[in-house]
Amino acid sequence: MAPPLTIAVKRIHEPAGPGDGTRFLVDRLWPRGVSKEKAALAAWLKPLSPSDALRKRFHGETADSDAAWDEFRLGYFAELDAGGAEVRAALLTLDAAVQAGPVTLLYAAKNEERNNAVALREWLERRFP
Repeated sequence: MAPPLTIAVKRIHEPAGPGDGTRFLVDRLWPRGVSKEKAALAAWLKPLSPSDALRKRFHGETADSDAAWDEFRLGYFAELDAGGAEVRAALLTLDAAVQAGPVTLLYAAKNEERNNAVALREWLERRFP
């Protein structure tokens, strides 16, 4: 039996920890005030971030509402499902890391419960039964 997947989610502004495993930034924009050295990334998987239109619509609405969160997640999942060559290439990188050990998805949003990394982890976990 395969070991359980370990996909953590963490704000990029938090320091890297020994349990993080392989760290990937999954935001479309580089976070302010974070150097590439401090980020300690394996890669910036920009193709796995939500489109600008979806990101702006979610942040323009009340991101704390359940309806806005559900709409964002469904739109984001549809984007990931329809992903082109760049998305598939980024998924290959991420899939290999997930199979090798713990992975941490990094994000810059202030909301720790409702952000694209949390949604991406949910989508990824559905792919690995």
